[in-house]
Amino acid sequence: MGRHLDAFKLDANIAIIIDIIAKKPIFLLTLSPEYIYVILMKAVKPKKNLGQHFLTDLGIAKAIADTVDACPDIPVLEVGPGMGVLTQYLVTKNRDVRVVEIDAESVAYLYETFPKLHDNIIGDDFLRMDLNKLFDGRQFVLTGNYPYDISSQIFFKMLENKDLIPCCTGMIQREVAQRIASAPGNKAYGILSVLIQAWYDVEYLFTVDENVFNPPPKVKSAVIRMTRNQVTDLGCDEKLFKRLVKTVFNQRRKMLRVSLKQMFPGVTPTEGFYQQDMMTKRPEQLTVQQFVVLTNMVDVELKKLESPSLT
Repeated sequence: MGRHLDAFKLDANIAIIIDIIAKKPIFLLTLSPEYIYVILMKAVKPKKNLGQHFLTDLGIAKAIADTVDACPDIPVLEVGPGMGVLTQYLVTKNRDVRVVEIDAESVAYLYETFPKLHDNIIGDDFLRMDLNKLFDGRQFVLTGNYPYDISSQIFFKMLENKDLIPCCTGMIQREVAQRIASAPGNKAYGILSVLIQAWYDVEYLFTVDENVFNPPPKVKSAVIRMTRNQVTDLGCDEKLFKRLVKTVFNQRRKMLRVSLKQMFPGVTPTEGFYQQDMMTKRPEQLTVQQFVVLTNMVDVELKKLESPSLT
Protein backbone atom coordinates (compact mmCIF):
# COMPACT_ATOMS: atom_id res chain seq x y z
CA MET A 1 0.00 0.00 0.00
CA GLY A 2 2.99 2.30 0.60
CA ARG A 3 1.13 4.74 2.84
CA HIS A 4 1.46 4.95 6.60
CA LEU A 5 -1.67 4.43 8.70
CA ASP A 6 -1.55 8.07 9.83
CA ALA A 7 -2.17 9.18 6.26
CA PHE A 8 -5.74 7.96 6.53
CA LYS A 9 -6.40 10.45 9.35
CA LEU A 10 -8.35 7.79 11.22
CA ASP A 11 -9.75 8.52 14.63
CA ALA A 12 -8.23 6.68 17.58
CA ASN A 13 -11.01 4.09 17.90
CA ILE A 14 -10.71 2.87 14.30
CA ALA A 15 -6.92 2.70 14.58
CA ILE A 16 -7.23 0.59 17.77
CA ILE A 17 -9.73 -1.79 16.12
CA ILE A 18 -7.44 -2.30 13.15
CA ASP A 19 -4.50 -2.92 15.45
CA ILE A 20 -6.43 -5.59 17.40
CA ILE A 21 -7.56 -7.35 14.24
CA ALA A 22 -4.01 -7.29 12.89
CA LYS A 23 -2.71 -9.07 15.99
CA LYS A 24 -5.21 -11.94 16.12
CA PRO A 25 -5.21 -14.59 13.36
CA ILE A 26 -1.72 -15.68 12.20
CA PHE A 27 -2.44 -15.07 8.52
CA LEU A 28 -3.48 -11.46 9.21
CA LEU A 29 -0.03 -10.77 10.63
CA THR A 30 1.32 -10.92 7.10
CA LEU A 31 -0.92 -7.99 6.07
CA SER A 32 -0.25 -4.35 6.85
CA PRO A 33 -2.77 -2.48 9.03
CA GLU A 34 -3.39 -0.17 6.05
CA TYR A 35 -4.37 -3.09 3.81
CA ILE A 36 -6.67 -4.55 6.46
CA TYR A 37 -8.32 -1.12 6.78
CA VAL A 38 -9.04 -0.95 3.05
CA ILE A 39 -10.53 -4.47 3.14
CA LEU A 40 -12.78 -3.48 6.04
CA MET A 41 -13.92 -0.34 4.28
CA LYS A 42 -14.81 -2.07 0.99
CA ALA A 43 -18.36 -2.44 2.26
CA VAL A 44 -20.15 -0.70 5.10
CA LYS A 45 -22.59 -2.91 6.94
CA PRO A 46 -26.08 -1.34 6.97
CA LYS A 47 -27.15 -0.50 10.51
CA LYS A 48 -30.74 -1.14 11.48
CA ASN A 49 -30.68 1.42 14.29
CA LEU A 50 -29.82 4.12 11.74
CA GLY A 51 -32.49 3.00 9.28
CA GLN A 52 -29.85 2.31 6.61
CA HIS A 53 -30.92 0.71 3.33
CA PHE A 54 -28.19 1.16 0.74
CA LEU A 55 -29.34 1.69 -2.84
CA THR A 56 -27.64 -0.76 -5.24
CA ASP A 57 -29.13 0.27 -8.61
CA LEU A 58 -26.79 2.80 -10.22
CA GLY A 59 -29.36 3.87 -12.81
CA ILE A 60 -31.78 4.90 -10.08
CA ALA A 61 -28.96 6.55 -8.15
CA LYS A 62 -28.09 8.72 -11.14
CA ALA A 63 -31.76 9.59 -11.68
CA ILE A 64 -32.04 10.74 -8.06
CA ALA A 65 -28.84 12.77 -8.32
CA ASP A 66 -30.14 14.44 -11.48
CA THR A 67 -33.20 15.76 -9.60
CA VAL A 68 -31.01 18.54 -8.17
CA ASP A 69 -30.59 19.98 -11.67
CA ALA A 70 -33.95 21.73 -11.27
CA CYS A 71 -32.16 24.18 -8.95
CA PRO A 72 -28.84 24.92 -10.68
CA ASP A 73 -26.00 27.22 -9.63
CA ILE A 74 -26.28 26.70 -5.88
CA PRO A 75 -24.47 24.22 -3.57
CA VAL A 76 -25.78 20.75 -2.76
CA LEU A 77 -25.98 19.07 0.64
CA GLU A 78 -26.50 15.31 0.67
CA VAL A 79 -27.88 13.80 3.88
CA GLY A 80 -26.97 10.20 4.74
CA PRO A 81 -24.69 9.32 1.81
CA GLY A 82 -23.78 5.89 3.21
CA MET A 83 -21.28 4.45 0.73
CA GLY A 84 -21.69 7.31 -1.73
CA VAL A 85 -23.95 5.78 -4.37
CA LEU A 86 -25.55 9.21 -4.99
CA THR A 87 -22.41 11.12 -4.12
CA GLN A 88 -20.49 9.68 -7.08
CA TYR A 89 -22.94 11.38 -9.46
CA LEU A 90 -23.38 14.60 -7.47
CA VAL A 91 -19.65 15.35 -7.52
CA THR A 92 -19.64 15.32 -11.35
CA LYS A 93 -22.02 18.29 -11.53
CA ASN A 94 -19.40 21.02 -11.14
CA ARG A 95 -21.11 22.33 -8.01
CA ASP A 96 -20.09 22.75 -4.39
CA VAL A 97 -21.15 19.42 -2.84
CA ARG A 98 -21.04 18.55 0.84
CA VAL A 99 -22.27 15.41 2.57
CA VAL A 100 -23.31 14.89 6.18
CA GLU A 101 -23.24 11.40 7.68
CA ILE A 102 -23.83 10.36 11.29
CA ASP A 103 -22.34 6.85 10.90
CA ALA A 104 -18.59 6.86 11.65
CA GLU A 105 -17.99 3.75 9.55
CA SER A 106 -19.60 5.38 6.52
CA VAL A 107 -17.61 8.57 7.10
CA ALA A 108 -14.36 6.58 7.03
CA TYR A 109 -15.45 4.83 3.84
CA LEU A 110 -16.39 8.11 2.15
CA TYR A 111 -13.09 9.65 3.21
CA GLU A 112 -11.21 6.83 1.50
CA THR A 113 -13.45 6.65 -1.58
CA PHE A 114 -13.76 10.38 -2.33
CA PRO A 115 -10.33 11.92 -1.61
CA LYS A 116 -11.24 15.17 -3.37
CA LEU A 117 -14.25 15.57 -1.09
CA HIS A 118 -12.30 15.33 2.18
CA ASP A 119 -12.99 18.87 3.41
CA ASN A 120 -16.69 18.52 2.56
CA ILE A 121 -17.40 15.25 4.38
CA ILE A 122 -19.14 16.15 7.63
CA GLY A 123 -19.48 13.57 10.38
CA ASP A 124 -22.48 14.95 12.25
CA ASP A 125 -26.18 14.61 13.00
CA PHE A 126 -28.06 16.65 10.39
CA LEU A 127 -30.99 17.22 12.73
CA ARG A 128 -28.71 19.01 15.22
CA MET A 129 -26.73 21.11 12.75
CA ASP A 130 -26.86 24.88 12.32
CA LEU A 131 -27.54 25.01 8.58
CA ASN A 132 -26.65 28.69 8.35
CA LYS A 133 -23.01 27.76 8.89
CA LEU A 134 -22.83 25.18 6.10
CA PHE A 135 -22.32 27.39 3.06
CA ASP A 136 -21.70 30.73 4.79
CA GLY A 137 -25.41 31.49 4.81
CA ARG A 138 -25.92 30.76 1.10
CA GLN A 139 -28.93 28.84 -0.17
CA PHE A 140 -28.45 25.18 -1.09
CA VAL A 141 -30.26 22.12 -2.45
CA LEU A 142 -31.01 19.38 0.08
CA THR A 143 -30.95 15.82 -1.26
CA GLY A 144 -30.35 12.24 -0.21
CA ASN A 145 -31.57 8.71 0.18
CA TYR A 146 -33.09 9.68 3.51
CA PRO A 147 -33.28 7.27 6.48
CA TYR A 148 -36.95 6.29 6.62
CA ASP A 149 -37.28 6.58 10.37
CA ILE A 150 -36.29 10.27 10.46
CA SER A 151 -37.50 11.52 7.06
CA SER A 152 -40.36 13.52 8.60
CA GLN A 153 -37.95 15.15 11.06
CA ILE A 154 -35.66 16.05 8.16
CA PHE A 155 -38.52 17.79 6.37
CA PHE A 156 -39.58 19.65 9.50
CA LYS A 157 -36.01 20.94 9.73
CA MET A 158 -36.24 21.89 6.05
CA LEU A 159 -39.33 23.96 6.88
CA GLU A 160 -37.51 25.66 9.74
CA ASN A 161 -34.82 26.63 7.21
CA LYS A 162 -37.05 27.23 4.18
CA ASP A 163 -35.31 30.48 3.27
CA LEU A 164 -32.03 28.56 3.00
CA ILE A 165 -33.44 25.58 1.07
CA PRO A 166 -35.23 26.56 -2.16
CA CYS A 167 -35.22 22.96 -3.35
CA CYS A 168 -35.27 19.56 -1.66
CA THR A 169 -35.13 16.27 -3.51
CA GLY A 170 -34.52 12.64 -2.65
CA MET A 171 -35.88 9.22 -1.86
CA ILE A 172 -38.16 8.34 1.04
CA GLN A 173 -40.74 5.73 1.97
CA ARG A 174 -43.51 5.76 -0.64
CA GLU A 175 -46.23 6.24 1.96
CA VAL A 176 -44.54 9.40 3.23
CA ALA A 177 -44.04 10.69 -0.32
CA GLN A 178 -47.72 10.13 -1.04
CA ARG A 179 -48.67 12.07 2.08
CA ILE A 180 -46.43 14.99 1.17
CA ALA A 181 -47.76 15.17 -2.41
CA SER A 182 -51.42 14.43 -1.60
CA ALA A 183 -54.22 16.83 -2.48
CA PRO A 184 -57.13 17.61 -0.12
CA GLY A 185 -59.85 15.00 0.03
CA ASN A 186 -57.51 12.00 0.08
CA LYS A 187 -56.74 9.71 3.00
CA ALA A 188 -53.03 10.41 2.57
CA TYR A 189 -53.58 14.15 3.05
CA GLY A 190 -52.35 15.18 6.47
CA ILE A 191 -49.97 17.24 8.58
CA LEU A 192 -46.96 16.93 6.27
CA SER A 193 -49.12 17.67 3.22
CA VAL A 194 -50.37 20.99 4.59
CA LEU A 195 -47.19 22.22 6.27
CA ILE A 196 -44.97 21.47 3.28
CA GLN A 197 -47.39 22.54 0.55
CA ALA A 198 -47.83 25.87 2.32
CA TRP A 199 -44.26 26.71 1.29
CA TYR A 200 -43.25 24.24 -1.44
CA ASP A 201 -44.56 22.90 -4.74
CA VAL A 202 -44.33 19.11 -4.53
CA GLU A 203 -43.61 16.66 -7.36
CA TYR A 204 -43.93 12.90 -6.93
CA LEU A 205 -41.34 11.79 -9.51
CA PHE A 206 -41.20 7.98 -9.49
CA THR A 207 -41.58 4.81 -7.41
CA VAL A 208 -38.67 2.56 -6.45
CA ASP A 209 -39.10 -1.18 -5.73
CA GLU A 210 -37.74 -2.94 -2.65
CA ASN A 211 -35.29 -5.23 -4.47
CA VAL A 212 -32.76 -2.50 -5.33
CA PHE A 213 -31.63 -2.00 -1.73
CA ASN A 214 -29.29 -3.74 0.69
CA PRO A 215 -31.02 -4.82 2.85
CA PRO A 216 -34.39 -4.63 1.06
CA PRO A 217 -36.91 -2.55 3.04
CA LYS A 218 -40.37 -3.93 3.71
CA VAL A 219 -42.00 -1.08 1.80
CA LYS A 220 -41.67 0.61 -1.56
CA SER A 221 -39.83 3.90 -1.88
CA ALA A 222 -40.42 7.02 -3.93
CA VAL A 223 -38.44 9.97 -5.24
CA ILE A 224 -39.87 13.46 -4.77
CA ARG A 225 -38.85 17.04 -5.40
CA MET A 226 -40.02 20.05 -3.40
CA THR A 227 -39.42 23.54 -4.78
CA ARG A 228 -40.14 26.76 -2.90
CA ASN A 229 -43.27 28.48 -4.10
CA GLN A 230 -43.80 32.24 -4.25
CA VAL A 231 -45.23 32.51 -0.73
CA THR A 232 -43.21 34.73 1.58
CA ASP A 233 -45.95 35.39 4.14
CA LEU A 234 -48.73 32.92 4.96
CA GLY A 235 -51.05 35.68 6.03
CA CYS A 236 -51.47 34.28 9.53
CA ASP A 237 -49.52 33.49 12.67
CA GLU A 238 -47.16 30.72 11.49
CA LYS A 239 -46.73 29.10 14.91
CA LEU A 240 -50.47 29.02 15.45
CA PHE A 241 -50.96 27.65 11.92
CA LYS A 242 -48.60 24.77 12.65
CA ARG A 243 -50.20 24.03 16.03
CA LEU A 244 -53.70 24.13 14.59
CA VAL A 245 -52.86 21.79 11.69
CA LYS A 246 -51.31 19.25 14.05
CA THR A 247 -54.19 19.54 16.51
CA VAL A 248 -57.05 18.92 14.08
CA PHE A 249 -55.29 16.12 12.20
CA ASN A 250 -54.75 14.30 15.47
CA GLN A 251 -58.54 13.81 15.31
CA ARG A 252 -58.82 13.65 11.55
CA ARG A 253 -62.15 11.79 11.55
CA LYS A 254 -63.82 14.45 13.67
CA MET A 255 -65.48 17.58 12.35
CA LEU A 256 -63.59 20.79 13.05
CA ARG A 257 -66.23 21.92 15.55
CA VAL A 258 -65.10 18.97 17.70
CA SER A 259 -61.34 18.84 17.12
CA LEU A 260 -60.91 22.61 17.46
CA LYS A 261 -62.03 22.49 21.10
CA GLN A 262 -58.49 21.44 21.96
CA MET A 263 -57.36 24.90 20.87
CA PHE A 264 -59.54 26.41 23.63
CA PRO A 265 -58.78 24.37 26.79
CA GLY A 266 -61.03 25.34 29.67
CA VAL A 267 -62.72 28.18 27.79
CA THR A 268 -65.53 28.59 25.28
CA PRO A 269 -65.30 30.71 22.10
CA THR A 270 -67.88 33.38 21.43
CA GLU A 271 -71.40 32.34 20.49
CA GLY A 272 -71.72 31.24 16.88
CA PHE A 273 -68.04 30.33 16.42
CA TYR A 274 -68.70 26.59 16.08
CA GLN A 275 -71.78 27.20 13.91
CA GLN A 276 -69.82 28.61 10.97
CA ASP A 277 -69.98 26.64 7.71
CA MET A 278 -66.34 25.54 7.85
CA MET A 279 -66.88 23.80 11.18
CA THR A 280 -68.78 20.91 9.58
CA LYS A 281 -65.75 19.92 7.54
CA ARG A 282 -63.03 17.43 8.45
CA PRO A 283 -59.38 18.54 8.27
CA GLU A 284 -58.60 16.41 5.20
CA GLN A 285 -61.17 18.48 3.24
CA LEU A 286 -59.41 21.83 3.75
CA THR A 287 -56.93 23.40 1.35
CA VAL A 288 -53.83 25.16 2.62
CA GLN A 289 -55.53 28.52 2.09
CA GLN A 290 -58.56 27.39 4.07
CA PHE A 291 -56.24 26.40 6.93
CA VAL A 292 -54.84 29.93 6.80
CA VAL A 293 -58.38 31.34 7.06
CA LEU A 294 -59.18 28.97 9.93
CA THR A 295 -55.98 29.97 11.74
CA ASN A 296 -56.99 33.62 11.57
CA MET A 297 -60.48 32.76 12.86
CA VAL A 298 -58.98 30.92 15.84
CA ASP A 299 -56.45 33.70 16.40
CA VAL A 300 -59.25 36.28 16.67
CA GLU A 301 -61.12 34.12 19.17
CA LEU A 302 -58.04 33.51 21.30
CA LYS A 303 -57.34 37.24 21.47
CA LYS A 304 -60.95 37.92 22.45
CA LEU A 305 -60.66 35.41 25.27
CA GLU A 306 -57.38 36.96 26.42
CA SER A 307 -58.89 40.46 26.34
CA PRO A 308 -62.65 40.29 27.02
CA SER A 309 -62.92 44.00 26.22
CA LEU A 310 -62.42 43.12 22.53
CA THR A 311 -65.72 41.20 22.41
